[in-house]
Formats: sequence, C-alpha cells, structure tokens
Amino acid sequence: MSLIEKAIQQQQANQQNQPQAASVADPVTDAATTEKVHKEKSAKPLITLDLDGLRQKNFVSLSAERRLINEEYRVIKRKILNNAFGQLSTTLHHPNLVLISSSRPGEGKTFTSINLALSMALEQDKTILLVDTDVLRPSVSKTLNLNLEYGLTEYLLSDSLNVEDIIYSTNVERLKIIGAGRPHHLSTELLASEKMLKLSREFAERYPDRLVIFDAPPLLGVNETAVLAAMCGQAIIVVEENRSKVSEIEQAASLLPESLAVGFVINKAHRNQGKGYGYGYYYGAE
Repeated sequence: MSLIEKAIQQQQANQQNQPQAASVADPVTDAATTEKVHKEKSAKPLITLDLDGLRQKNFVSLSAERRLINEEYRVIKRKILNNAFGQLSTTLHHPNLVLISSSRPGEGKTFTSINLALSMALEQDKTILLVDTDVLRPSVSKTLNLNLEYGLTEYLLSDSLNVEDIIYSTNVERLKIIGAGRPHHLSTELLASEKMLKLSREFAERYPDRLVIFDAPPLLGVNETAVLAAMCGQAIIVVEENRSKVSEIEQAASLLPESLAVGFVINKAHRNQGKGYGYGYYYGAE
C-alpha cells in the first residue's frame, strides 16, 4: 500500500468517526445614491474565455469531440460531485466547497482547477464558481487572461462592494469566476477574516446546486491555504509525477483538517500513445 493510499484511508476514517447604521442626514438621497452605485458596479462585462486557445493548450474542451483529457476529468469530477451532492455530503462540512492546492509551486494545481471547472460546467444541473484565492500569484487570472475591475481582495477590504460585484459571468453558460484582485501584504489576515468566513458560508448555503472551486496557493511555505481549507469540505492535492517528494506530500496533507475528504491528482503522468506522451490525472480517494 502506497503512502498516498494510507493518507487517503486515514482521511476517510476520520470522516466517519453587526449591521451598519443608517444615515440620518438624508436617508432618501443616500438610499438612491447607494442603489445607483450598486447598479453601476453590477453592470459587469461578460468574460469571454478563449476556449479554442485553451483546447490547444490541452485543457478540457467543451466541444463534442472525444479527447483523452475530457475523459480523465470526467472520472475525477464524478468523485468530487458525489462527495458534494451524494450520500457522503451529509458527513462533510460545506461539501460543495473544494480546495485545489499542491505541495510546491509549478505542480499543476491551477491547470487542474481550470480543467475541473470546465468539465463540471458540462453538467446540466450544476453551476460552477471558480475562485482565484492565490492573491500573491493569481494564476487563474493569468492563465485565462483576465483583467477584472474587482476581485476577492477588493471585496474583503471594501465596505461597499457586494459579492455580486466580484462574480463575473463567462461565455461558458454554467461557469462564473471570481478573480484574486490586487496583491496585498495582509493576504493571510484577509483570508482568515470573519468576512471571508461569512463569504464561504454564503457560497456553501445560498446555492445548493453550485460547486465552488478555490484555486489556492501551495500548502508548504504559506499560511493562507490551511486557513482556507478549514472553510471547505473537500481538498485536492495536485502531485507532479517524478517531481513531488513523498515527504512533502505527506507534510502538505498533514496541514489539512482531518474532517476533509482529500484526494490526489497525479499531474504530468506520461502515457505512451505511440507517437508521443499524454497526461494522466487520477483522483486518489475511493
């Protein structure tokens, strides 16, 4: 039995066993102004993802063609969806909130996050919210070439922004995105704030058919990810084949709450396909 399998079995065993004061100066004018400002913020442009460009970079395709990566992510997402909305969901805290991370940078956690979001957007009865929580290195925003006016950082720092102001619709019908926002030196404190806790609770409870994917920083060397993990019901650790050290994988997994359903995706796993190599992605939890 591998160390990863042992870690997964241990995780599975653990799974079983104030409102603002109203202005008194001119309430009618203030209310009208507030409504106007909110409407202006809410009039956000639709994000147009370059789906053909993503397909050429071996991301999941939304077309009817059969591709290896599409089939692999169908297997991965099914286990996550079962955890989120199946029988196990009653044993998990916020099962529809999924954290995607890795031990170290460069192992493919953002590649995995985006692919999962695209694959899950193909589901006919679910909506997907992809949240870039890596505020110091916003990889989702970079990969998808996003230039958003407001992001997670702005929301957590603001007293006037509503959550609707930072959720952007895309040209993928059931996929919405929240960008990371601008980098901030208090990123750990912001992600550990009461406002972030309330936001995660709203994500989990407001839309019962929505699955939320948090693309998070690597687990080792930063504090933000462990803080975020405590708000989620599931976590995926992305492991790069022939690069990730078993000791680092074990250390990363140990930072996650024991109550989480934890899976592992093996990234950049070579498969001999005659003319070249493909990629394999495996979800470790059974």
